[in-house]
Formats: sequence, structure tokens, C-alpha cells
Amino acid sequence: MNVTAKIRARRAQARTRKAVNRAIDQAATPAMRHELIALAQTQNVWR
Repeated sequence: MNVTAKIRARRAQARTRKAVNRAIDQAATPAMRHELIALAQTQNVWR
């Protein structure tokens, strides 16, 4: 993997983390918040 591809992948991961965090912050109910956290943990969104 070249340097450019690594940078793009890192930026994509950062965008995903930000989107997940935003969704968790804006969750309508605590149950939805917990569900989003569980999904993020199983898919290794937070490394």
C-alpha cells in the first residue's frame, strides 16, 4: 500500500468515527445510543 492510499484510508476511518460519534450523540433514546455503541464496537470503529 503506498503512502497516498494509507492517507486516504486513515481519513476515511476518521470520517467514519466522526459520523458514528455524531449519531451516538444525536440518538433519540438511550436504547438507540447503546445499540449504536454496540455496533461500533463489534465493527472496530474505535481502534
